[in-house]
Amino acid sequence: MTTRPAVRASDHAAPAWAGALSRDRLAVLAGLVGPLALAAVLVPFRASFPNTDAALALVLVVVAVAADGNRLAGYLAALSAAVWFDFFLTQPYERFSITRRADIQTTVLLLAIGIAITEIAVWGRREHGAASRRAGYLEGVNAAARAVATGDSPAALIEQVSGQLTELLSLSSCRFQYGVAGIGRPARLQRDGRVTAGSRPSGFTYEDLPHGFDTELLVETGGLLRGRFLMTPGPDTRSTLEQRLVAVGFADQVGAALASSQSAPREP
Repeated sequence: MTTRPAVRASDHAAPAWAGALSRDRLAVLAGLVGPLALAAVLVPFRASFPNTDAALALVLVVVAVAADGNRLAGYLAALSAAVWFDFFLTQPYERFSITRRADIQTTVLLLAIGIAITEIAVWGRREHGAASRRAGYLEGVNAAARAVATGDSPAALIEQVSGQLTELLSLSSCRFQYGVAGIGRPARLQRDGRVTAGSRPSGFTYEDLPHGFDTELLVETGGLLRGRFLMTPGPDTRSTLEQRLVAVGFADQVGAALASSQSAPREP
């Protein structure tokens, strides 16, 4: 019998965090410089309006910086706003000293409001990111289901799913092997999202895909083994239970495609 070569997929895309890192650096810079710049602009007019109005203007700067959801940038903006409000806009001017109780209260409120706004923005960014990820997971599973429904070849679907698993779990490589399981004693991703040592669900459970060796994800339909995805974690692999359950959903789609094909190639 001939041996069908394993299907492989690797993630060679440019680091996705590069753009985010640049934005975060700009946000931190804005948090440091923005309140200082606004306070300096208000210096010529500080005698003509209450400094509480200036504090409100500084709050707007903090809101603008924190809106991106960067906690460090938001905290720096809040601290910078409080410091430069004290230095430029409270008497005695150009000194880090406050003599009036009302000014002390305003400075403390400015800092507290800035921190609160930052936490709200961070929470919103996290929730938005989670919603976006879920939408992406659903689209990936739907794409695999459409490939099954339209009768795409199992090999093409396996290649597609290998790439999706690589991206989903930040793998260094992912390959499909027909008709085998347990060879090499890899860890196993169970159907409930747990990762266990060996084939038994009751075995030792890992918190994530273990680094240093492979994890297999079985493809089965109707109680029949079709094959496995053998996944090698990358250095940045950090998966959630939700992501691992999505991976199981991908494997189910491959199993459906192999079951519906005329013959499921198997390794001897």
